[in-house]
Amino acid sequence: MMTEQEATQVLSDAELVPCAEMALMDARRLVEACLGADVPALVHREACEKLGCSPKFQVLVRPEDGPRVAALLQQRWMDSIHREGLMPTGTPGQSLAAPAEDGEPPCPACGTAAPLVAGACADCGLQLE
Repeated sequence: MMTEQEATQVLSDAELVPCAEMALMDARRLVEACLGADVPALVHREACEKLGCSPKFQVLVRPEDGPRVAALLQQRWMDSIHREGLMPTGTPGQSLAAPAEDGEPPCPACGTAAPLVAGACADCGLQLE
């Protein structure tokens, strides 16, 4: 498991991209999960110029770690579905996080593993680039 200090050191010279924007507690939980999977990640407060705008926090990672974070988020989502008993009976307990045969990572929203169309998921349209 990676520590926050190790992640800060690894990411100090790296190009960083936001992989999620959420409330502070959720961002901290995601960073903890990333560090537990040896994915360096940091919480960053996004500045908002609008009057009355609630604070937004981003989880920052290296671009090459984006697919690993997406797989981690999907696995956490699948775990919560199983934990809550929401998986229909007889449904295989397969993980949606497995890449397709052509190596495309799955969409974090719908699980489709297909080439992007104009930077978005070919199935649900989630903008990924």
